[in-house]
Amino acid sequence: MALRDIKPTRSELIGLKKRIALSERGYKILKMKRDGLILEFFKILAQAKDSRGELNRKYEQAVEKMAIANTVEGAIGVKAAAFSVAEVPSISLRSKNIMGVVVPEIESSKVRKSLTDRGYGVLGTTSVIDDTAVAFEELVEAIIQSAEIETTMKKLIDEIESTKRRVNALEFKVIPELTEARDFIKMRLDEMEREELFRLKKIKARSVA
Repeated sequence: MALRDIKPTRSELIGLKKRIALSERGYKILKMKRDGLILEFFKILAQAKDSRGELNRKYEQAVEKMAIANTVEGAIGVKAAAFSVAEVPSISLRSKNIMGVVVPEIESSKVRKSLTDRGYGVLGTTSVIDDTAVAFEELVEAIIQSAEIETTMKKLIDEIESTKRRVNALEFKVIPELTEARDFIKMRLDEMEREELFRLKKIKARSVA
């Protein structure tokens, strides 16, 4: 199709200008969201490093306490103490919002227990069993906390990547293409106005002659 065959209208130009303005506003909002999410991610990342270190430390302590308990009480005695626990920890999952991203909030109860709540009795066991129980209760708490932080990080990363793709699409594809179309239509409308003005001048010149 020849350039002269393309006859855009002023309404098309106005419509394109509105779409460009809307895309630019969306771009700014998404860019702010992306930057905000990145800041939140680095805050969580700092917590994750501490959480992982604490989890590893609690795990090593629990393994050490278990080895001592197996030596002192024997594997059967340790299993008997473990099976005597009547109440198991309960976990409830809630959610919270971080800049539009829904992340988990894990709450636990009955993880830490008193001597009487553990069920195995204090007369038939030594303090080694108590120390081991405490170590594993602390380990469970560290696992729960780490799970919440790690899941939050994963969701933030996914949202950052999604937002980044949308920002890039607007910046490098949508807005440039709309701007190019706007400039072309404006140029073509200016040409059409000049052609019309030239045609009117020719008609006027003929009428005077």
